[in-house]
Amino acid sequence: MAWEDRTPFEAIKTNYGLNETSVIKLMRSNLKRSSFNLWRKRVSSRKTKHLKLRSEKVSRAFCPSQYKR
Repeated sequence: MAWEDRTPFEAIKTNYGLNETSVIKLMRSNLKRSSFNLWRKRVSSRKTKHLKLRSEKVSRAFCPSQYKR
């Protein structure tokens, strides 16, 4: 969930009890340094990672083409 750009940190907290700081620590310990740096750069610029900053038009946590049927 943390790797996905559209999943807000609040959803991760609701499902797993991990706040943003805990998610960052978890990602840091489980990713290679370069992968972690790329993820942090992506997440830092995403408004969709925080519900308060997220557009009200976005009502889903994933891209419609992500799960093809």
